[in-house]
Amino acid sequence: MSDILYEDNHLLVAVKPPNMLSQADATGDTDILTELKGYIREAYHKPGNVYLGLVHRLDRPVGGLMVFARTSKAASRLSAQLKEHDVGREYLCVVTGEVKDEFTLTDYLFKNEDWNRVEVCEADRKGAKLAILHGRCVSRRQGFSLCVIKLETGRSHQIRVQMSNIGAPLWGDNRYGAGIVGQQIALWGYKLSFYHPISRELMTFYSMPSGSVWSIFSDLLCVPEDIEMPETPKPIRLSDKVLETFEAYTPVMPEEPEKKAEGPEEKPDKGPGPASEDNAGDETSAAENTQAGEEPAEERTEP
Repeated sequence: MSDILYEDNHLLVAVKPPNMLSQADATGDTDILTELKGYIREAYHKPGNVYLGLVHRLDRPVGGLMVFARTSKAASRLSAQLKEHDVGREYLCVVTGEVKDEFTLTDYLFKNEDWNRVEVCEADRKGAKLAILHGRCVSRRQGFSLCVIKLETGRSHQIRVQMSNIGAPLWGDNRYGAGIVGQQIALWGYKLSFYHPISRELMTFYSMPSGSVWSIFSDLLCVPEDIEMPETPKPIRLSDKVLETFEAYTPVMPEEPEKKAEGPEEKPDKGPGPASEDNAGDETSAAENTQAGEEPAEERTEP
């Protein structure tokens, strides 16, 4: 079972293990989306099909943090944040070859769907997509470099291809580097930041890799003790388009009717009381929305 770091009525944050699919495919192998749906169904006694929105993906061999939407509203808002780069995703990788202390890579990538392989190409090639990433070398040991990568775009296999293109392929990558069968690619989604789709609270999560080549840098792979997950609220600075998405779901409260001048005062109905923060009034619950396997984000890509 994948590690679940956080969950409420609107979203779920979990750590995808390496070599697990993000979403089911023709292989029929285990995927984290199906696994988490099963968890929700059992933990909350949900009958029938369970809704869980896949907001973004990780390559099958890559481990790390993923956020899932438990409602259609949360899926739409998180997808808007992803599209406008208000979702912060950072990766750790171990590479061979020389890298600068800080670097920005700008390339055009083309994906060969038949071979499921991506290559750097000219900008004018049909199907080419701009790919930009920013990197920083944290440490160099035993001929390896530990790097932090932040994506400006989200293209398929982007980190693997762009790092290989500069002569610094990821350790264990037998598709774009010099990895061998049995080695686990050294790429991990270690940091994930986003604004809660309902409360708008800034939430930041960390997950660190271990074992294999990561052990060379084990003293550096730890979350500082003063970091709490999720992070305490901070001032919100969302893009205009994301704010419009939030506002589009804000219900308009009807005007309160005037009280009658005569007659006894009517007693209010004894309803269920005010909704809690996790049960916002116009929210579509996971049980009510029976659509499954949807991936609402426009940017359906992998590192």
